[in-house]
Amino acid sequence: MKAARVVVLSVAIGAGGLAAMLAGKSDPPPVEVKPAVVQVETIDVLIAKGDIPMGTALSAGDLQWQSWPATTANGNFIRKNNRPQAIEDLAGQVARVPFVAGEPIREAKLVNAKGSGFMAAILPTGIRAVSTQISPENGAGGFILPNDRVDVILTRRDPNAEKSGGGEARTSETVLTNIRVLAIDQNIEEKGGQKVVVGKTATLELSPSQAETLVLSQQVGSLSLALRSVTDASKTSEPTEESSGKKNTVNVIRFGVSTQK
Repeated sequence: MKAARVVVLSVAIGAGGLAAMLAGKSDPPPVEVKPAVVQVETIDVLIAKGDIPMGTALSAGDLQWQSWPATTANGNFIRKNNRPQAIEDLAGQVARVPFVAGEPIREAKLVNAKGSGFMAAILPTGIRAVSTQISPENGAGGFILPNDRVDVILTRRDPNAEKSGGGEARTSETVLTNIRVLAIDQNIEEKGGQKVVVGKTATLELSPSQAETLVLSQQVGSLSLALRSVTDASKTSEPTEESSGKKNTVNVIRFGVSTQK
């Protein structure tokens, strides 16, 4: 009996060990599954290298090619495979609207700077471009450049002051304030580091009522442009009707003596 028990016990232990060994070998080690790599088709699209303000004449340094997913590329984008010389071809074109850095360039937003309609193309809706004669004496010594902001000062004779006080009398008043300069002669945009431009004509960005004020002022006296600081200029970004014809302090000058009227 004892021998039989030993045999049975040995067989049971052997069977258990064999089962444990087979169970350990039955489960293969986990296999690492790598995600499938999806190849996205790209094309080279012409984009703005940095911010491009409205009215800027483009240069080669303002543009660059960038890879773009082919499925999201608009048909109006300029593609390198179609126009490899686009950077050179578009140099000198004027931006009708601002571009932000990385924005694809579209020819519908550009205008030929040498064309006759480029100024009309860059003007915002409802805005007028009106020119006035300037000189170094009444144009801040030539330091006024495109995109600067100015006040327009009217100087004229004052017949009423002459009758009351005798002698020649002149008055001056600011008829327009914070006006953006679109161009000096034919210069639309001046880059930093270039010399100042002493032009004979300044083209101003005006609302319709401001345009009427400027034209009337040209007929009744002489005009001068007063250059505003960058800090003051940033307070108003668009021409407003409120700044047209606003009456400011009028100075009366008689025999070199200035008084308030």
